[in-house]
Amino acid sequence: MIYGFISNHAPSYPVEKMCKLLMVSKSAYYSWKTTVVRPQVRSKKEATKQLVVHEFEKSHRIYGSPRIAKMLQQKGTEISQSYVARLMNEMKLKSVLRKKFVVTTDSKHDYKTAKNLLDRSFTETRLGKKWVSDITYLKIGQHWAYLTTMIDLADRKVVGWSLSTDMTVENTVLKAWNHARNQRDISYGFMLHSDRGIQYACNKTGRLFENNRMAVQSMSRKGNCWDNAVAESFFKTIKYEWIYRNKYYTYEQAYLSIWKYINWYNNDRLH
Repeated sequence: MIYGFISNHAPSYPVEKMCKLLMVSKSAYYSWKTTVVRPQVRSKKEATKQLVVHEFEKSHRIYGSPRIAKMLQQKGTEISQSYVARLMNEMKLKSVLRKKFVVTTDSKHDYKTAKNLLDRSFTETRLGKKWVSDITYLKIGQHWAYLTTMIDLADRKVVGWSLSTDMTVENTVLKAWNHARNQRDISYGFMLHSDRGIQYACNKTGRLFENNRMAVQSMSRKGNCWDNAVAESFFKTIKYEWIYRNKYYTYEQAYLSIWKYINWYNNDRLH
């Protein structure tokens, strides 16, 4: 179509000269552009906005423009992060704001601690070979609760977890360990890495590894959170993206909420 030809070459050549050479009315060209092209552009923009909103809601309002752009690109939509950011700004869509994260570990005990065998070797290709674990806290009503996780370094999935209203080893580490072992097998040379907290250093946890040729225990150096960076990073993520956005009044409410997030984290979230 002549009008389409002129529109495609308008950035390089004067519209008036092209209209004259092609013997078409300049006013007719602009009328065509107003009635045909602009509505199409607006329609395409609205359709793209819907795609952005869909990915934003699907991520539980967690993803910002970089991840939404990546998700759309993976699905075959040619779109830039800057354009997604502009559309999100127009629609007033904002991803989760981050808050300060505080780490607390009770390492003041007389139990023997394991050596740092992991030594920040956080890469692994085999499942059931290296797990990292940690404990953090969250508020339920006026009381504290404690979340314990076991993460496999091979695929970074949370293979086991527990939510408890006390910090006993039975309801934190051992409960998460049993959950993880029901979900996934371990292989010869297995290593469980953690900080030096009393729940990991106590005798009940140590017995899991005593005289066990298949598994060993590893612990971070004293006061060095970077030695357990993957576990620490997960807690920062779940707090920033989920826990800080919700208020929990009952244990059941908190448990179901965390179960929902971990299921999404393991199966859908971009890493």
